[in-house]
Amino acid sequence: MAKIAVFDMNRKQVSERELVDEVFNADIKEYLLHDMVRYQLAARRQGTAKAKGRSEVRGGGKKPFRQKGTGNARQGTPNAPNHVGGGVVFGPTPRDYKFKLNRKVKQSALRSALSARYKDACMTVVNALDLEQISTKSFAEVLDRFELKKALIVVDGENTNLELSARNLPFVKVLRAEGVNVYDILKYPNLVMTEAAVDQIEGVLTK
Repeated sequence: MAKIAVFDMNRKQVSERELVDEVFNADIKEYLLHDMVRYQLAARRQGTAKAKGRSEVRGGGKKPFRQKGTGNARQGTPNAPNHVGGGVVFGPTPRDYKFKLNRKVKQSALRSALSARYKDACMTVVNALDLEQISTKSFAEVLDRFELKKALIVVDGENTNLELSARNLPFVKVLRAEGVNVYDILKYPNLVMTEAAVDQIEGVLTK
């Protein structure tokens, strides 16, 4: 079974805990990571781009000029795409970019992402992240002790002081355990988790 050191906020090792191999030491399936990132990014797309076709632009009804005798190509309506102000041919229309992934695929991708961080030694476990007050400076000092510049912080529940303290740090994101996802794990090179968050994630991802 995989093991990892547990630190306090002063980076002093306080214990060592075992990790569930099924969650943090699983085979890394890169194709699932790719599928999951595509799934998350597709779900974020608004899909609101719209251009008017020839039936939607204002005007029309009357021929722009008579059929014969002008020397121009015959035209039936000023709304045609070849006219300035006419409709757009095959323009974008509102659409939904989402696609389906099975629940087991999502869970397997999350296991692969967590395992990748553990195997790369880019995962840190702390016993708690309890700040006495909202202070960006204090939290930045905690990160400096761990020599972390860019990190995803995962906590087990609501932690207002921590969330507000990290809000102004540009390369740090705080997530609750129920919101942990593949895209954010891969986006940030370091993963910091509280022990309670590890327990919560293991409980969800263990078959």
